[in-house]
Amino acid sequence: MIQPRPRTIPEATVGRLAVYLRVLTGLADGGRTTVSSGELASAAGVNPAGLRKDLSHLGSCGVRGVGYEVTALRERIARVLGAERSRACVLVGIGNLGTALADYAGFGSRGFRFVGLFDAAPSQVGQEIGGLTVQHMSELEATVAEHEATIGVIATPAEVAQSVCDRLAAAGIRSILNFAPVTLTAPVGVDVRPVDLSVELQVLAFLGQQRTARAAEVTA
Repeated sequence: MIQPRPRTIPEATVGRLAVYLRVLTGLADGGRTTVSSGELASAAGVNPAGLRKDLSHLGSCGVRGVGYEVTALRERIARVLGAERSRACVLVGIGNLGTALADYAGFGSRGFRFVGLFDAAPSQVGQEIGGLTVQHMSELEATVAEHEATIGVIATPAEVAQSVCDRLAAAGIRSILNFAPVTLTAPVGVDVRPVDLSVELQVLAFLGQQRTARAAEVTA
């Protein structure tokens, strides 16, 4: 059996593999057993050639004329991404966004589980969200150590995000997803992935503006 080689997979491809995994999970839940490269590529928003190139990093996957076996491909991608293992996560910042993230059930099906929710505001501490009680920030380090959490999610205001990042890193967190609208500095060995929703909306607005301009040129 050809073993996957996750260390050789480019970061951009890893991001697309996660999308393929989501699509395949939906197909499997719907009872599909096979899927063509064209169908999978269309559902994932990529072209078939790009899909095949991405999947080539996993070894031989499909059968010419048949396509991909949905369950087998899903399991192979899940192994490469580590989605078959449960990963303990902590979330800091229980505002509107943090509350929505904490209450989202979809993370569990992808191998991520929150083991601690934290906020510094007394009004937030003690709330029950997603089956967990919001804890005070003073309990962060102990919870990370107890559950051996390695992933942290920051959903705080920008002005406190860096200090939260520093505490997470010092506590042993090695991967941070940052929703705060600020660039964070982390020590070597700690990966930070920014998610700025306002930037994404601005990109969408720009693309929409371009599309409208092109349509106007065609009809002029």
